[in-house]
Amino acid sequence: MTRSGFCAIIGRPNVGKSTLVNQVVGTKVTITSGSPNTTRNAIRGILTEDEIQVIFVDTPGLHRPKTSLGNRLNETARASTDGVEVILAVIEAGKEIGPGDRNVITTMLQACRSSRGAQPCVVVNKMDKSGREVVAAQLLAAQVAVEAIAAEKELSDVAKRVEYFPVSAKTGEGAAALIAYVKARMPEGEYLYPEEEVSDVPEAMWVAELVREQLVRKTKQELPHSIHCRVTEFEWPHVTVEILVERESQKGMVIGKGGQLLKDVGIAARRQLPEGTYLELKVSVEPGWQKRDDVMDRFGI
Repeated sequence: MTRSGFCAIIGRPNVGKSTLVNQVVGTKVTITSGSPNTTRNAIRGILTEDEIQVIFVDTPGLHRPKTSLGNRLNETARASTDGVEVILAVIEAGKEIGPGDRNVITTMLQACRSSRGAQPCVVVNKMDKSGREVVAAQLLAAQVAVEAIAAEKELSDVAKRVEYFPVSAKTGEGAAALIAYVKARMPEGEYLYPEEEVSDVPEAMWVAELVREQLVRKTKQELPHSIHCRVTEFEWPHVTVEILVERESQKGMVIGKGGQLLKDVGIAARRQLPEGTYLELKVSVEPGWQKRDDVMDRFGI
């Protein structure tokens, strides 16, 4: 008898959620970068083995929103905790548990309120950057934080069900134990996706996301929230990706001196696409798009 179900991964920006999804699935299904809120949609990575299928849901980082886009990202993350079997709340090993982490833990506890609902887990990530003592201290600090928040929110019964796992999403250390735990919580049922699939991301969206990943990495902290990418032409092997920014001045930053930055972005993205792909990049200005609900509706964000 096969088993299948969902595991939502939540956390504040830049804690390594996307890297963790890629690690547990065994291939790249979601983009990563050092910039906050790179993930904008709930991306599903699918692991199928031992007659068990787990759909890991990567979510945008929970944060204090400043724009309509920020509000939508938070709504997407919280909505992804509904109807799942396991919720992983990810925090970092080497950083103090702050308000952002407490917000994530609160979201996890509240989503797991029902005794028949999701199983709550706290994942202490980036153990490769910290010594064993630091990781052990963070696991203890996480437990203290969970119990304190649970007492405040009258969720002490939920706190008793929380499990704790140290991992390195980057190296894979500790991932096997976490995966085994999640797999064991999947209910009996038919596979929800074909056995060979590793993601439900449409091909056109995947190409646009690869381009956005490279733009975010190469523009550092200057433009990430102002960039949106979408495929406007998909006649394989010819693919056209439109890059949208909010201001005319940002257009020049994306193109770069003599067009070099845009050229580098195209080369880096093309390396991850099938051989023979012709990738064309165009840059357009959509004024103040991340504050305009009508534009975000059109973009599907």
